[in-house]
Amino acid sequence: MRLFSTLLIGLSSGAIYSLMALALVLVWRSTRVVNFAQAGQAIASTYIGYLVISRTDNYWLALPVALVAGALIGALVDVALIRTLNKRVKSGPAAEMAPVIVTLGLLGLIRSTVGMIWGGDLKAYKAPVTNHGFTFGTTTIPFSPYNLLIVITAVIVMAVFSIIFQKTNLGLSLRAAAFQPEIARLAGVRVDLVRTIGWAFAGGAGAVAGVLVTPSNSLSPNSLDLLLVLGFVGAVIGGLESLLGAAIGGVVLGIGLAFILEYVSTSLAFPSAFIVLILVLLIKPSGILGKKGGRGA
Repeated sequence: MRLFSTLLIGLSSGAIYSLMALALVLVWRSTRVVNFAQAGQAIASTYIGYLVISRTDNYWLALPVALVAGALIGALVDVALIRTLNKRVKSGPAAEMAPVIVTLGLLGLIRSTVGMIWGGDLKAYKAPVTNHGFTFGTTTIPFSPYNLLIVITAVIVMAVFSIIFQKTNLGLSLRAAAFQPEIARLAGVRVDLVRTIGWAFAGGAGAVAGVLVTPSNSLSPNSLDLLLVLGFVGAVIGGLESLLGAAIGGVVLGIGLAFILEYVSTSLAFPSAFIVLILVLLIKPSGILGKKGGRGA
């Protein structure tokens, strides 16, 4: 039962890591930028969801509002910052490093702004269903209806994005705009608009991750920083070119950390994530499902 409970908890945590990994992969695949501001975008969206909950006491209204807010914030970041930056810095090492530096700066700016608006004190985020574990006879496992909701929601979100990328013209345009923007323009693809849509998708996915993870913790301007780190690790483990890889990488990471926390030591969980990351980069730099020079699933 202890083994089974640990596996379920790891699956729940991994589902949230997968959503953040998915958000990072969506931006990478559509713009070739690693968006370190994703945690800031997600925390801003989560606070907007908190505002809805505090006034309506309705989690199911807060979730779509936060999702839309996340998508709008993501689109705004691309239009106001990344697109402008790309026009001014077009080639050379600066063109690759500038977006990374900008997103890191934006992360700090968003956290500071959120802190000024809502304060730095911890806030409670009410879950829509109980956080008490399922009971079987006299045994209660640490996997609750809310954990089940997290897994189901993450699966739905990842399935939707996978279908969009693999089965629609929009998905083809997103991939083309990332890999060969000039050729895509010649083919009639509105590259700037398509890339903005990719940022909006990522913002929405990050917002869902933030709203899902917060009821299990407390909400503060820095509360999603660890989620960003673990989401990035999961994305690299799975492969930055692959949506499926992001899902698998997040789940593998979540289950691995759950077993380390339960059977080894709580102090080794965080370092273990980076040990796994280093091993994956040494053995297969493109990730579990990444293909060198390929596009991934």
